[in-house]
Amino acid sequence: MKAHLFLTDGTHLEGQLLGAEGERFGEIVFNTGMTGYQEVLTDPSYAGQMVIFTYPMIGNYGINDDDFESDRIQPESIIVREACHEPSNWRSSQSIHELLVSRQITAIEGLDTRALTKRIRSEGVTMGVITTNPEGAVDRLRSHTDYGVQDYVGRVSTPERYSWGYEGRRGFDESEGRYKARIAVIDCGLKYNILRRFAALGVESFVFPSTVEAREILDFNPDGILLSPGPGDPERLDHVVNTVKTLLGQKPIFGICLGNQILCRAVGGSTYKMKFGHRGSNHPVKDLLDDSVTITSQNHGYAVDPESLVGTEAEVTQINLNDGTVEGIQVKGANARSIQYHPEAAPGPWDSRKYFVQFVEEMTGELAGSK
Repeated sequence: MKAHLFLTDGTHLEGQLLGAEGERFGEIVFNTGMTGYQEVLTDPSYAGQMVIFTYPMIGNYGINDDDFESDRIQPESIIVREACHEPSNWRSSQSIHELLVSRQITAIEGLDTRALTKRIRSEGVTMGVITTNPEGAVDRLRSHTDYGVQDYVGRVSTPERYSWGYEGRRGFDESEGRYKARIAVIDCGLKYNILRRFAALGVESFVFPSTVEAREILDFNPDGILLSPGPGDPERLDHVVNTVKTLLGQKPIFGICLGNQILCRAVGGSTYKMKFGHRGSNHPVKDLLDDSVTITSQNHGYAVDPESLVGTEAEVTQINLNDGTVEGIQVKGANARSIQYHPEAAPGPWDSRKYFVQFVEEMTGELAGSK
């Protein structure tokens, strides 16, 4: 069956239907990773977006029951050159097409995804619609709410607190029935692998909604606070920023991706929308504190303005070696730091897992892998 992609300027591309019949609107972005499509499909940071996969075949190892990063499909849709309908992998339980059908997601295959990516690189991200009903689709697209003004964090955040930990794993003291540390997570769009990484280091995570008040977290008295990744414009998150302002200096704080932008705004910095963002698994980042370089997994469309941090308590500690954008900060005297990329990967390299270890050591005062 035919499917159609329309852009806001009226551009029309025709391909084949992938997933369920219907219609989907979203901001079109691209991901350059060669693997990890299942993790991308369930990453809350992609809420409201339609993801172009630049790798030519997607779905060849199928969908399994273990690699989900949340409880739902998060992007509005996906755009692929070719979808594999007969995957081959011992872990596979269904094809990507079957997953999309089961979740009622309308997607498209058969397009020149690299040409479309080059267009976005030169002209910037744009809204689009994927539909099986092309009549009047451009008018419907132009009347659709723009990506930047929607509250996606409120959509993806947990509605109530929950905990995550692995009893019996390293760091869990079975004789005393406790973990070596516990953290409070402000959930703006959390990935499961962040919780898995902390659990592997002996830390129990308690996940709070993005609407949580600072007093509730302080009353909970965690050993540290994590500011999670998430979707959308950080300038729409004044409540979270004000919460972090109150928490600064009270407990060790670690921010990831959107969490980095929130921490920067909490100390007086500002953010801006990038032309096409960073989304992929091979972005080089330099740590200015020890001169190390790590290859990182990234997924963000907004960045911190370095000039806005001048005169604040924030010090830029990491930069992107491709374009010089801010990749990390630390806040003087507050035991707070953040990074713009994803140390939990899923998908991506494990180079930056050391920052999880660093945060645990700051909370516990001991080596994170000592138990």
